[in-house]
Order: sequence, then C-alpha cells, then structure tokens
Amino acid sequence: MKYLSCTLLFFVSFTLASAQGGLPESFFDGKSIVLVSADPGARPSLGWRQLADSVHPYLLEAGADPVAYFELEQVILSEARQADFAKAFATRQVKNVVLLTRKKATLSIHVGPFSGDGKIISTTALFGITGKDWDDAGGQLASSGKDTRSKNLLVIDVPEFPQISSQETAQSEQKFLPRNPLNLEVFKMGIPLEGSSAEIGALSYFRYDLLGKSQETILAEQAAQKSQIQVIMEDLYPHQIEWLTEAKTNEELVRDRVQFMLVKVEGRQADLMKSMGLEPITDEEGLKTVVKYYIKLIVRDELYIGPEWDADEDWKVALTGFLNNLKK
Repeated sequence: MKYLSCTLLFFVSFTLASAQGGLPESFFDGKSIVLVSADPGARPSLGWRQLADSVHPYLLEAGADPVAYFELEQVILSEARQADFAKAFATRQVKNVVLLTRKKATLSIHVGPFSGDGKIISTTALFGITGKDWDDAGGQLASSGKDTRSKNLLVIDVPEFPQISSQETAQSEQKFLPRNPLNLEVFKMGIPLEGSSAEIGALSYFRYDLLGKSQETILAEQAAQKSQIQVIMEDLYPHQIEWLTEAKTNEELVRDRVQFMLVKVEGRQADLMKSMGLEPITDEEGLKTVVKYYIKLIVRDELYIGPEWDADEDWKVALTGFLNNLKK
C-alpha cells in the first residue's frame, strides 16, 4: 500500500469533479454498485435506504444498472472491511461505483469506474453533479444520460440491499487480534495524518461530513491533529514514531524500520466490534459513532486491536486508552 501526500491533489480533484466530461461509457454497459452517505441531521429525515429508494428511479432513467446499495460508512469501517467489499464487487463483475452523498442542504451524485482493487475507486476526480435535494440532483443525472443509448436492459425496478456473506468477510475478521504486538521497542510506528494519506483510499472523501471541506479547513484540522497526537504520544508512547506524509511503499517503510502502522477507524460501535470479530454491544452504546485505534504489522498484515475494547466518541480519549492498554 502507498501512503500519499495528497492534500493538494485532493482539492484539485474536487475542483475537477464537476467538470469531468460526461458519464463514463461503462455506466451504460455494466453493473453499478451505489454507496450512500446520509447526514442524519438533514431534513426531511431519511435513512440511507429511504434515500436509495428515492434516487433509484433517476439512476434507471439515466441508463444505469444499479445492482446493489450499501451504506458508505459500513464499507469504509476499516481497510480490511473495504478490501472484503472490493472482492465481492469484483466477483459480481461490477464496473461502476456511484457515490450518493446527502448533506444538510445539498445532495451530490458522483460516478466513476470500479478500480478492481481494495481502493474501490482510484481517484476523487469523478463525474459529479449537485442539487438541492434528490429530485434536483436525480433530474440532473437523468438529463446527463438522455443522449446516450444504454445497453443495460434487464435492470431491477427497486433497489436491493444485499449482505456481504460471512464467507467473504471471514478472512479479514480473523486478522484482527485482541492482543498487543511484540517488538514495538525495536521498530518504528508510522502515523499517517488524515488528509495526507491514502490509508483507506479516496472513498472516505465522499462521506457527508467530509465532502466539500475547504482547503483551509482541512489543513487547519491536520495541523491541529498532529499537534494533539504528538502531545499524547510523547506522554504515553516511549518508542520511536514516524509521521507519514509522503508516498512510500511497504518495502520502503520496512527499509526505514517502520514495521508498525497506527490506524484510526470510525463508525458505529456495534459495527466496528462485529467487523473486528468481537461480540457487538446491542444497546444504545452500540449505536454511538466512535473512534477505534489499532496497530497494523506491515510485514505480516496482522491487525492488533489490543487486549481491551477502548473505542470512544472522542478520538483523544480513544487514543489515550489504546496507548495505555499497550502497556498491558
């Protein structure tokens, strides 16, 4: 995997997104999967499945063959989980990815080719349109496809919400280990900064809370994040670290004695626990959106979540708890 210093590229990509020619040819001759991210604070209130129901007719009118809908936040829960979905998409011969993002005052639809690998999309520079609601954005999408004859003939009239089977996710779930890694004092631990790393990929930028953020906001958040992480690491982590802000392959990282990677994931607590092979919390605590840290051992692709569950709504509390548990 590569860790990219892509802050500038990110903003250039979004500048280009709305100016990308037309819909890709494969949109009219191949299966599409739709990933939905919906702001729960938007009004009128709609769950992501209801939003899919509202947009599905417009996708058909535009000429697409949307074979499955998934919640974006579920797909990007972790790098391993995203790789599972990518494998399932490849097996189903998916050609396109449609990203549906609902913010409080707008709804955006982006379309691009399926990358065929764990990134799912290879760039944020996708064809995109934005409207005030699903009717506005959907109507624009339908107009974009009206002059192209679609070869997608046997399409489904209603959206489908399939589950990724346990056989498809078992391999990754077994990689999560509920203990601490060895030899942390021997090798460096890499820390990729949000906004400068392709740790999980371009998909994250289409979350409702990230799409359209200004360059100034991202850079300010990144600087503040590094400063806050540094304070916590200096206090609780006695071993060597390395900030990852440049493109490096796994081989280059290992050559620089970086064998561990600190990984941050965010999602509903029950979903995160289940994806990591743990018995999920079922009450209101399980519905909370929390941050969880774990350590990836690059050379073996093993994921260490620690001996105790330490996720929290506040990332600083989650990181502090995780580092304290590393001492156990």
